[in-house]
Amino acid sequence: SGLTVEIGNTDAEGRLILADALSLADESTPDLIIDMATLTGAHRVALGWDLPGVFATSDELADSVYRWGERKGDMVWRLPFFKGYESYLKSKIADTSSTGSKPLAGAITAALFLKKFVPKTIDAGGDFMHIDFAGWTDAHPGRPEGGEAQGIIALHSQLMDQYGSSS
Repeated sequence: SGLTVEIGNTDAEGRLILADALSLADESTPDLIIDMATLTGAHRVALGWDLPGVFATSDELADSVYRWGERKGDMVWRLPFFKGYESYLKSKIADTSSTGSKPLAGAITAALFLKKFVPKTIDAGGDFMHIDFAGWTDAHPGRPEGGEAQGIIALHSQLMDQYGSSS
């Protein structure tokens, strides 16, 4: 994207790779860019193991994924791209820091960091959605303890509703 990034924490390297992928996707200014990642422990602190956090530039998109999650038993919960925390990503030596300067709101600042890499899509009226999930669940009826594809059923249902099937 051309942005310079100050590395605030070398344990948060995944978001740098994800930022590169988002920047590449943004070059073609699609209608929608989605990423899903087990990006932050802060998401897990806020929402627990079983509830993915959804960040979306569109209320309609976020609401639709939430409604599909309710219908399909694959719950998600919206978290904000809160502009008040953008200052936490300021850097004295680069265009942005990769991590927040405060020891709080880590899931939000990570999502705000990623959003910096899709400006063409957003400026062209497209949407960006970041889903931060734990990828693990305790045992529930019909779902054993272990790795879990959280939010994927809700997201797939929303995409099929919005774009239709290929058949």
